Amino acid sequence: MLSTKEVMENIVKALDSKKARNITVLQTGDITVLADYFVICTAGSASQIKSLSDEAGRKLTELGEAPRRVEGYRDGGWVLMDFGCVIVHLFLEEARGFYDLERLWSDAPEVDVSYLTIPNE
Repeated sequence: MLSTKEVMENIVKALDSKKARNITVLQTGDITVLADYFVICTAGSASQIKSLSDEAGRKLTELGEAPRRVEGYRDGGWVLMDFGCVIVHLFLEEARGFYDLERLWSDAPEVDVSYLTIPNE
């Protein structure tokens, strides 16, 4: 069984491997019972959102942490994946700007995950 931090780290790696943009992780455990972490990222298209969702789901399922629920998969502009301790928000750029979760959850500290991602070339 993975720790909450390991779940978050593996999700970030899976999203990065499929070229998710602007991956942001908020540590929400001290301010809400919803989850310990929110992972937020941007995709360039609805098909990339589906690819990101599929990869995160596949990778975490292999590690024994399948998503409990996935919402918005058919709509394509915002997919929410609930891994229990980690909630993943996959957005198209316009939807991410509209919902602005980083502002909404501004009390949550941002977690540095740069050590998990490959620098953009």
